[in-house]
Amino acid sequence: MIIINILILLLVLFVIKFAFISIIFYTDIKAAQKRDPAAKSFIEVILLYPGLHALVYYRIAHVLYAMRLFFLARFLSQLARFSTGIEIHPGAKIGKRFFIDHGFGVVIGETAVIGNDVLLYQGATLGGTGIVKGKRHPTVGNNVVVGAGAKVLGNIVIGDNSYIGANAVVIKDVPSNSTVVGIPGRITKQDGKRMDIQLDHVHVLDPIMQSIDDLEERIKNIEKK
Repeated sequence: MIIINILILLLVLFVIKFAFISIIFYTDIKAAQKRDPAAKSFIEVILLYPGLHALVYYRIAHVLYAMRLFFLARFLSQLARFSTGIEIHPGAKIGKRFFIDHGFGVVIGETAVIGNDVLLYQGATLGGTGIVKGKRHPTVGNNVVVGAGAKVLGNIVIGDNSYIGANAVVIKDVPSNSTVVGIPGRITKQDGKRMDIQLDHVHVLDPIMQSIDDLEERIKNIEKK
């Protein structure tokens, strides 16, 4: 009888937790469904997406951090890291409809600021470049994509509607509506057009390859002459 009562209590707590997450994180869950074609249902995102779980931990830890309960905030963030493989410092500031795809290895530093509708892939880092105090992590604008394994480091600004390519290393400001690829990161303008935020690493312009293509085209024209 005691076991049955315990099971019923656990079920009730689970339902309460499920309802709480569904209501409070509704826009984040819908954002995950919109951006990930693998997301089959609302329930699947809530139960099985580590990016959402890390975000739930972060939101609670951020409140504790704002209340200057620093140890509890960090303890909760470490629990999230242990269970999801995603490390978000509770001091970071994150906007609405934030989505981490897969998420393993993602790191977001203490003074990072993230706008609305931002998408991070696995292994992305918003980190610092030294032991200086104060603002030492990136500020990321709205509608930004940070590709898998990309490193955005230091007190820099990533403009709205920009795309940081996979494995890029960015240590300088990036203007809005730009694509950045390579090590160190090189900027490729997108003609001022807002990028469509999708899970697509393929159609990213590479300025080095463009230069090589231009040189090959010039050589062909010279040979023809």
